[in-house]
Amino acid sequence: MEIGLFFGSFNPIHVGHLIIARAVLNHAAIEQVWFVVSPHSPFKERDSLEGEHHRLTMVDLATAEDPDLRSSAIEFELPRPSYTVDTLSHLREAYPESHFSLILGSDNLVSFERWKDHQDILKHHSIYVYIRPGMEDFALRNHPSIQVLTDVPMLHISSTYVRTLLHEDKSVRYLTVPSVVDYITNKRLYRLPLD
Repeated sequence: MEIGLFFGSFNPIHVGHLIIARAVLNHAAIEQVWFVVSPHSPFKERDSLEGEHHRLTMVDLATAEDPDLRSSAIEFELPRPSYTVDTLSHLREAYPESHFSLILGSDNLVSFERWKDHQDILKHHSIYVYIRPGMEDFALRNHPSIQVLTDVPMLHISSTYVRTLLHEDKSVRYLTVPSVVDYITNKRLYRLPLD
């Protein structure tokens, strides 16, 4: 099976993530997209993250009605901070019958050469890149392992924006799916001051 791995903190997951995943399924040689919830990214402050199990539950809720989408907690089992190359190696061993590709925003390619063993990732995996606004040009754009997806809508929705609205006690309806809005409301997530 051809599986696209969409790594992220999903803090929280929003419709932009889901639209990107569906666009990748529509325009790339991918059969399923797995949202790999990162417990702690080496490039993000731990204090800004909601609890990992809350974020995983929200991804489960957001993908529940689409059989082509699923969550993955694989990085919860690995040493922290998690590095993509180690996660990929683990997945290749656990699912030898599947082929894994990465789904990345063009903003990630700016720092990609700083990733642990990034050459190993390029050697063993395809990378499907969706363009972030203002990030049309990036390093490695012409690398043979990288395919730029031109049919993915450019969206200005971000998890930071969603969190800011929640902190201000404003509605996030239509920015994420109703079940995630209900979960956030019931669990009173993202109510602490943003630093």
